[in-house]
Amino acid sequence: MRDDSAASGVPDGEGPPSPDDRRGLEELGVCLAGAVSALGAYGGGVYLLDPAGDALVLAVYTGLPPQFAGPWRRIRLDAPVGVAEAARERKLVWVAGAQELARRYPRTALILPYRLAFACLPLLADRQAHGALFVNWAGSRPQRLDAGERDRLEAAATALGRVLAHAVGTGQPIRPAAEPLVLPGTAPAPGQLMEGSALARLPEGVCVLGVDGRVALATQAAAALLDSPADELTGQELWRALPWLDHPVYEERYRAAAMSRQPTAFTVLRPPDRWLCFQLYPDASGITVRITDSAPEPHPPRQPGRAGPQAPARLEGVYHVLHLVGALANATGVRDVVRLVADEMLPVFGAARAVLLALEGDGRLRVIGAHGYPPDVLGSIDRPPAGAETPGTRALATGAPLFLESRREMARLYPRHAALGHGSAWAVLPLLVPEHDVGACVLSYDRPRRFVPEERATLTALAGLIAQALARARRYDNASGLARDLQDALLPRRLPHIHGLEAAVRYLPAAEGMSVGGDFYDLIPLGHHRAAAVIGDIQGHNGPAAALMGQIRTAVRAHASSGADPRRVLGLTNRLLTALDTDLLASAVYLRLDPRRHRLLLARAGHPHPLLRHPDGRVEVLDLPGGLLLGIDPRAAYPHVRLCLPEGAVLALYTDGLTELPGTDPDRALARLVDRFTAAGPPDTPLEEIAGTLTVGHPAGADDTTLLLLRATHRALGPQPRAAEDHRRAARERPDAAVDG
Repeated sequence: MRDDSAASGVPDGEGPPSPDDRRGLEELGVCLAGAVSALGAYGGGVYLLDPAGDALVLAVYTGLPPQFAGPWRRIRLDAPVGVAEAARERKLVWVAGAQELARRYPRTALILPYRLAFACLPLLADRQAHGALFVNWAGSRPQRLDAGERDRLEAAATALGRVLAHAVGTGQPIRPAAEPLVLPGTAPAPGQLMEGSALARLPEGVCVLGVDGRVALATQAAAALLDSPADELTGQELWRALPWLDHPVYEERYRAAAMSRQPTAFTVLRPPDRWLCFQLYPDASGITVRITDSAPEPHPPRQPGRAGPQAPARLEGVYHVLHLVGALANATGVRDVVRLVADEMLPVFGAARAVLLALEGDGRLRVIGAHGYPPDVLGSIDRPPAGAETPGTRALATGAPLFLESRREMARLYPRHAALGHGSAWAVLPLLVPEHDVGACVLSYDRPRRFVPEERATLTALAGLIAQALARARRYDNASGLARDLQDALLPRRLPHIHGLEAAVRYLPAAEGMSVGGDFYDLIPLGHHRAAAVIGDIQGHNGPAAALMGQIRTAVRAHASSGADPRRVLGLTNRLLTALDTDLLASAVYLRLDPRRHRLLLARAGHPHPLLRHPDGRVEVLDLPGGLLLGIDPRAAYPHVRLCLPEGAVLALYTDGLTELPGTDPDRALARLVDRFTAAGPPDTPLEEIAGTLTVGHPAGADDTTLLLLRATHRALGPQPRAAEDHRRAARERPDAAVDG
C-alpha cells in the first residue's frame, strides 16, 4: 500500500506518545482487533491523517510481521496505493488477490508479491476525513466481499471515525507516535510446552513463532537440529539467532508466509554439511515451523561469506527491479522501453529473449520491439491472422498472464508457436491500462521453468508498469513523429548551390526524450550571384512551434525575394508574428550578401552574435546592434549593418543551443567555441570539416542546435569594403542609415 513516491521517516513533531495519546491509540486498537476478529481476517491497521492533510501515518496495526511497518510508515495521500485511494476518494477499496493487486497497484505488488486480499475504508465523521482502515485476509479466501462483510467493515470504520472525532471534539486529537502501536498476538507464552508433551516426542524439530516473528518455543529436537540451545533461541528471530540462516531469501520466506497466510518451505545448509528443510505453517496467532533433515538443494542461495550458486530470489533482484521501475517512468520512446526490458528485466528473471507486441486498430498484434529473436521468427509471429488464438491474444482476452512452464505445455496449447523453436518456457504478460489494451510482453526461457507465486506476482506487477510506459511511449513517438515530419518538411532538404559561395550546415536535435525543436535556417538565391541567409530559434518544442517556424521561414523567403533589405525583412516578419496573436517569440539573424564583392548586410533580432573567422585564423565575435525578439512589439526596429567577408573568411551563424547548456556558463562556452573555431584548420579547410569540428562531441541538451557556415570564394572586384570593426563603429554612429548590399 505504499509506492516509491511515499516519503520516509516520521513527521515533524512526532515522538513518544503522551498518556492521552496512548489511551487513544489503545482505544483504536480495541476497535481494530474486534473488526479483524469479526471479519475472520488475520490482520489490519489504522492510518491517521497528518495535520497538513497530505499524508497518512500508520498509528496501530495487528497480525502483521514486524517488518511491515518499515515501508508503510507514511504514505502520501496522492500515492497510487489502496489505503490512500480509499481516504482520498472516500470509498471502499477491495483487492481480491495478488493478480488484481498487480493490475491495479503494480508498484505495491512489487513490494508485496504475496497471495493476500485486503479492504481499505476511509474513517469519516461529521463529513471530515480522519484517516483510513485496512484489513488483510489470506489469498485463499473467496474473491468477493459478501454483504455481511461489507456491513461489518463499514461499522468498524464508523466506530473508528467516531473515536477520532470525539477526541478532536474534546481538544485532545489522537496522534500517531514515532513508532506504530503493535497489538499483541495470541501465541503461547514461553515455557508453555511441557517436556513430556506430544510435540516433544516427535523426531522432527518444531518451533513456534509469534506474530512478531520471535521464537515463542522450541523443542529439544529443534534445538539439536539447529545446533543451538532452546533457551537461547526463545525470544529471538531465527534468522538473527542463527548466522547461517541470516540471509534475505529466508527472511523473505517467513514474510511471505506471514503476509499470505499460506504454507511455504525452503531448504538450507547448516554448516558444514547438514541440509535442513524448514516448513512454515501460518495462522492468526503465529507460525509453526517444522524442521527436518533434507537432501541437498540443487541451487541453494549463497551463504554469507561463501562462494557458490544462488537461487533466484526476489530480494536479490530488488535493486534491478526498482531501477527498472524508475527507468520505465522516464522512458520516452518505444525503443527506450524495449531496451529497458532487455537490459534490466531479462537478467533479473533469467529470461533469454523478450518481444513486445502492440495491439493495432484491427485487433492484431504487431511486433514493435524484440531482443534475442532472429528476424525469421519475428516475421512469423508478427500480425497473426485475425481471430487466430495465440499466447498473446489469449492473455489479452482474459486479462491474465500465461505461464507456460515447458515446451510440452506450449505444444499442447499452441502447437503453431511451439514449432517456432527458441524457448522451453514462456511468460506471456498482458499489457493493460485502464483506458484500453496496449499489447503483450513475452519472455522466453532456454530451459523449462517453474514460476513460483512470488515471481508470477512480480512479473504481473511489472507488466502493469510496462503497459503504462509503452502507452506513453507510443503516444510520444506518434506526436514526435508528426512534429518531426512537419519540421523536416518545413526546413530545406539541402542547401542550394550558389556560385561564389560555400555553405555548410549542422543540425543537432535536443537530448533524447525532448520534443521537436524550434530552430530554423534557410539559404535563399536572389539572382545575380547574390544570396540571403537566415537562422533563428522559436520558443517552445512542440508542434505549434514547428508550424510557426514554417510560417516565419515562408515570410522571410517571400520578403527576401521581393528585394527587401534585412532591416525591412525582420520588421515585416515581426509584424506578422505579433499579428498571429501567439505566445511564442523568436530570435533571428538575417543577412543579404554579394560573394563577388565580399559584402554583406546583416540585421539581428535578439539572436546570439555571429562569429567571423578572418583569413589569418583570428576569430571575432561580431557584437552588432540589434532589435527585440520577434513577436514582442510590432513597432520594433531592426538596424542593419554592412560588413566585409574577405576571401578565406568564414561567417558562423548559430543558435543558443551551441553555447547554453545546463550547468555551463554561456560566456565560457562561447570562449571555448571561439577557441575551437580558431583552431579549425588552415583558411582553405572545407566548411563541412569545420562544421564537424565545431559540433563534434557537443553534448545534447534541452534545446536543439543549428550551425550555418558561409564563405565567399570569388575574388574581390574593385576596392575592398571597410573592415568589420569600421562598419560596426559607423553603424553605432548612424544605426538607421540605409546601406545597400
